[in-house]
Amino acid sequence: MRIAFLTAPEGVEQIELADPWRAAVEAGHDPVLVSTKPGEVQAFDHLDKADTFVVEEVVGEVPAESFGGLVLPGGVANPDFLRMDQRAVTFVQAFFERGLPVAAICHAPWTLIEADVVRGRTLTSWPSLRTDIRNAGGTWVDEQVHIDDQGPNQLVTSRKPDDLKAFDEAFLAVLARQTV
Repeated sequence: MRIAFLTAPEGVEQIELADPWRAAVEAGHDPVLVSTKPGEVQAFDHLDKADTFVVEEVVGEVPAESFGGLVLPGGVANPDFLRMDQRAVTFVQAFFERGLPVAAICHAPWTLIEADVVRGRTLTSWPSLRTDIRNAGGTWVDEQVHIDDQGPNQLVTSRKPDDLKAFDEAFLAVLARQTV
């Protein structure tokens, strides 16, 4: 299954992109790096520049329906840039409208808030987003990973890089149910 990994051109937390990507490949999926601009994405290890990754598709040029799921890696800057790009927000909304699974870690729920898809949902995130999620009509929980299936799709969220193993396992389990 093709899985979109949506990032801004700069600011994605490398481990939150690379680890779920590796897990998706190992499970037989086809991860695709989607960004708001062609070229490369500059990843970060917290505040330090890390590796770059080649963009495979550009939002606005590839339809969400060409994917079976969406991963939103975190990093503080990444979701902040994404929520300011209407094409990225519309791309995220399309996954919810189609009932496709979405996974978001750390600060990534900022993009979900901008897409207005957290109302009535329960999710976790980096703790500083707690108030933002509540103000957007969601319920915030402090859990390693949370799977919410109260909306049109399953939403998998986690708090931080230390939660990646549980995050990867939960999202892969949700994807496996999609393909049955």
